[in-house]
Amino acid sequence: MPDIDCRHQNLLDRIAGDFTGQANFPTCLDAAVTVRNTLQQEQVTLEMLSNTVASSPLIAARILRLANASTYNPAGKPITDLGSAISRIGFEAVRSISLAIAIAQMNAPQQPPHFSIIAASTLEHSLQVAAIARTLARTLGRINPDEAMLAGLVHDIGIFYLLYRAAEDDSYHQDPALLDDLLTRHHETIGEQLLQALALPGRIISAVREHEHLQHIEAPSSIRDILYFANLLADPVVSEAAPDLPPAERELRQLDRERYQAILNDAEEHFSDLRTALAAA
Repeated sequence: MPDIDCRHQNLLDRIAGDFTGQANFPTCLDAAVTVRNTLQQEQVTLEMLSNTVASSPLIAARILRLANASTYNPAGKPITDLGSAISRIGFEAVRSISLAIAIAQMNAPQQPPHFSIIAASTLEHSLQVAAIARTLARTLGRINPDEAMLAGLVHDIGIFYLLYRAAEDDSYHQDPALLDDLLTRHHETIGEQLLQALALPGRIISAVREHEHLQHIEAPSSIRDILYFANLLADPVVSEAAPDLPPAERELRQLDRERYQAILNDAEEHFSDLRTALAAA
C-alpha cells in the first residue's frame, strides 16, 4: 500500500492549481471574490459595495438579516435597504458574510454523512469563535471587532475547502480515516493558501496560522491574540479539546480560558444572530 500522504497527492496537486490559476476557482467562491475585488479598490464607496452585493441576492438577504439582528440593531428599527444595512454592519462584516456563505455552499447536502458531520461541527465552531472574537475585541477596545469576527469565521476555512475538493474523490467517500488524515495534515496549509488567494490582510492570515499556538499573554492586543483566546473559549473544556497536551500547557490554557469566561455570556446573543443570519445559506 502506498504511503498515506502519497494518496493525497493528486488531490493536493489539483488544489494547488486552484490557487495558481491553472484551474478554475470554485464557483461557490465567485461572489466572495467579487466582494473582495470591490473592497480592494482604493476609494471604495458605499454605493459601489451596495451595487456589488445587490448582484448576489443571497449575500444581500443575509446582510439585511444581520443588520436587523439585535446585535447590530438594538433599537429594533427595521432596516429595509441594502445601503443602510451595509452602513449598519460595516464593510468588514460584508466581507465576512460573503465568505461565510461561500463556506456553507462548499459543503453541499449531497455529501456523504461523514463529510456533513465534520462540516456542520466545524461551521458551528467557526461561528462561535467569530462571535467570541468580535465580543472580546469590542470589550477590550484595541482591535476592530468586525475584523476579529472575520478572523474567527475563516480560521478553519482549510477544512471546508478540503471537504469540498475531497468530495470529488471516491477514495475519501470510502475511507473516513483517509479523510481525517487529510484534514489533520493539510487543513492549516490549505487554509493559509486560500486566504492568500482571497487577498485577506496579512495580519488575519498570520493570526489564522498561529491561533492554536500557546501564548498566555496578559492583555490581548492583536488579531492573533484575540483569535487565540476566542478559539480557546469556544472549546468546552481544554482537557477534552486537547487531550494530548502536556499537563503544564493544559493548565496554562485552562487559566487563559478562565480569565475571559464572562465574555461567553456576552457573545451568546451575537452567536445566535450570526447563526440566524447565515441560516439556509
